[in-house]
Amino acid sequence: MNGNKVENPIDLYIYVIDMNDNRPEFINQVYNGSVDEGSKPGTYVMTVTASDADDSTTANGMVRYRIVTQTPQSPSQNMFTINSETGDIVTVAAGLDREKVQQYTVIVQATDMEGNLNYGLSNTATAIVTVTDVNDNPPEFTASTYAGEVPENQVEMVVANLTVMDRDQPHSPNWNAFYRIISGDPSGHFSIRTDPVTNEGMVTVVKAVDYELNRAFMLTVMVSNQAPLASGIQMSFQSTAGVTISVMDVNEAPYFPSNRKLIRLEEGVPTGTVLTTFSAVDPDRFMQQAVRYSKLSDPANWLHINATNGQITTAAILDRESLYIKNNVYEATFLAADNGIPPASGTGTLQIYLIDINDNTPELLPKEAQVCEKPSLNTINITAADADMDPNVGPYVFELPLLPATVRKNWTITRLNGDHAQLGLRILYLEPGVYDVPIIVTDSGNPPLSNTSIIKVKVCPCDENGDCTTIGAVAAAGLGTSAMVAILICIDDVRDNILKYDEEGGGEEDQDYDLSQLQQPEALEHVLSKAPGVRRVDERPVGAEPQYPVRPVVPHPGDIGDFINEGLRAADNDPTAPPYDSLLVFDYEGSGSTAGSVSSLNSSSSGDQDYDYLSDWGPRFQKLADMYGGGQED
Repeated sequence: MNGNKVENPIDLYIYVIDMNDNRPEFINQVYNGSVDEGSKPGTYVMTVTASDADDSTTANGMVRYRIVTQTPQSPSQNMFTINSETGDIVTVAAGLDREKVQQYTVIVQATDMEGNLNYGLSNTATAIVTVTDVNDNPPEFTASTYAGEVPENQVEMVVANLTVMDRDQPHSPNWNAFYRIISGDPSGHFSIRTDPVTNEGMVTVVKAVDYELNRAFMLTVMVSNQAPLASGIQMSFQSTAGVTISVMDVNEAPYFPSNRKLIRLEEGVPTGTVLTTFSAVDPDRFMQQAVRYSKLSDPANWLHINATNGQITTAAILDRESLYIKNNVYEATFLAADNGIPPASGTGTLQIYLIDINDNTPELLPKEAQVCEKPSLNTINITAADADMDPNVGPYVFELPLLPATVRKNWTITRLNGDHAQLGLRILYLEPGVYDVPIIVTDSGNPPLSNTSIIKVKVCPCDENGDCTTIGAVAAAGLGTSAMVAILICIDDVRDNILKYDEEGGGEEDQDYDLSQLQQPEALEHVLSKAPGVRRVDERPVGAEPQYPVRPVVPHPGDIGDFINEGLRAADNDPTAPPYDSLLVFDYEGSGSTAGSVSSLNSSSSGDQDYDYLSDWGPRFQKLADMYGGGQED
């Protein structure tokens, strides 16, 4: 009192007593669960949960569950039960069958006040129970027998469709069908594939059938699922069916049993010789048909085939050395055709291995050669060749004939080995010229064959290296030195007057030739651009024409040879030379000739050589003919 504290402060605790003013609330309004069909009672399905905001320690917050309704009520109205405290839903009765009821809708009620419906507050939720499929229905054929037909020799052809019925869930492993043939096809001609859409079995030919061997097939087929059957489920007797497949006969092509047929015989057998019978077989035993034969390929046209029985005879002599032979084998192809509807044909190949006989004489190479006039300088190597094969070839025997006697007098031949020999001079000197030297060469065949080959040998003077000199080659051609010098001098200007005496024509009046393309190229750049000393002597000089001194009437033979060789080397080494033969002017002397008249020449030839043939060379050689041949000038 009087502002003084009478008592100390104290704490007051006020307890709020809970009232049941909140309903239970389900966490989800719709719950989904599933259970396999055929499940036993007591199988767990799902759990539903509700909460209450009231005090859970009092009856106000204590929630209890119960099933209000079940739809559909099949096969029983009480297929499920719920634990009132936990909310677990389990099966309570047997008979769940997906094929009859695929889904159940269950209304669940949650009530507080420990489930007292008179005082408690309630709320509901929906539980959807899906019945899942198990493989409790085996597939069954819709028919006990099926039929189909197939032409022989056909593959990858569907000959029958097998239909089945399965009540399990479509396009699931419990529904997908698997077919297999359990009897009637020991050789594996057929297989059964499953259509993924319709689940039908497609009987397909995977190995060609032959009407002549099997006219029909009786198959036993079984069907099952991709997934195994559920425990306790047995296969149905309707899971097995019979399939009858008839084979249709078609016209088959004849065939040659031995294709490629190989025979061996000697070449050169006479025309008309029977080689073999190359016959075909018609597989159509139940068709009355005839087979006829003809040639399809006979490159050399050596063979003939009998159209009725296939007998093959020679139409010409078979030659192993022919271009149509490869590795000693000749190959021909024949056709066998029947008269079926439609007709059919087959081909066969005949290979003829030709055994070599000694039917080719040996030949010698080379055909032409040159040798120095003195035997000690060089020899000619010759080689023998034969189109036959061993043992009808080498070793060869080389020899010179007895006649004419001059052959063995002038020449000698020495065998080097089985295929080669050397030909040389026997005498110390042989006059230059061209000689036909016969050589007899004999092979080692049985019997051996011989041949006389002619080798044209040019005998000429040679230099210190053993090479035939140019003047020697001219001499070997049959003209003396004086005659050749006179010919070179009498040709006034070869650039402006080319006479062709080896063709029929109008003589000197028929010489209208345009040599400008050979003498004066239109483009001179290639000449001007050449390096010094690389000019061909058959080109017209570009600069001022040089003046040549007067040569002696009879030049030294060595000068002529060197001059010709120099011109030849320049022409061969010229990169701008045309790829064809062109006029080769070995001495361009400008306009006009510094050579004098040949009328002042005196013959320096000696001996008895006959130059009358110069009269046949035309008017320009008439002067030489008069000087050396003794003819009269016209």
